Amino acid sequence: MNEAELTFTEVLKCDRASLYLDRHRRLPPETCRVLSDILKRRVAGESLYYILGKAEFMGLEFRVTSDCLVPRPETELLVETVLSAASAFSSARVNILDIGTGSGCIAITLARLLPQSTVTATDISPAALRVARDNASRLGVLDRINFVCADLFPCQPSAQYDYIVSNPPYVRSNDIDGLSAEVRSEPRIALDGGPDGLDLYRVIIAGAHQYLRSGGALAMEVGFDQADAVRQLILDSKKYKVKQVILDYNSIKRIVVARKD
Repeated sequence: MNEAELTFTEVLKCDRASLYLDRHRRLPPETCRVLSDILKRRVAGESLYYILGKAEFMGLEFRVTSDCLVPRPETELLVETVLSAASAFSSARVNILDIGTGSGCIAITLARLLPQSTVTATDISPAALRVARDNASRLGVLDRINFVCADLFPCQPSAQYDYIVSNPPYVRSNDIDGLSAEVRSEPRIALDGGPDGLDLYRVIIAGAHQYLRSGGALAMEVGFDQADAVRQLILDSKKYKVKQVILDYNSIKRIVVARKD
């Protein structure tokens, strides 16, 4: 649905078809005021998903607030990568670490679609973790996700994870002011990847091997022009082999997967 359809279906509590079947009906003044308020906030640059308080990710509805990033379609590819690889693990149970969970969309979707999985989800923001826990509760997987307030990794290294996934901040610091007002309304801590956009990748690549089992994999979403640089960081670390660089639906190198030797 486009933004107008999404807005009207939400406010009118109807499906898309009803918008057009009932297109001649008059709206009550209170509904018009609600729509007007939404339009004013949208024109001011606020994300429609923050205004409505929810967003869809892989067919699931997630509550979102300004404390976390809005889930994006390209991140679905990161989840699909793990789902595809999970069948290769010999263990009946798959242990996953999601670094920088935000709304919890990655961790929760994996927990839903991999019933044999247990997931640890970290975030530095207590407010974001509250949103993620609420989403996990509503979507029925709170009992299989351990939410941890931490700066990237859990406190104690433990080589227990089959997969580590992350969509870290990757916008170059100097580029943030040039982003659309909608994107700038998202938390800066979830956008700012440092001078070259790679600060968090360096830390994740340096530390992930301590948490991965032998043969475990690290999968990360990257910015549109960062895959080659991230791949080189992985090779320079000498702790992993680059397994895959996956293109998104616009033929942009979007996901980098490395395997621990």
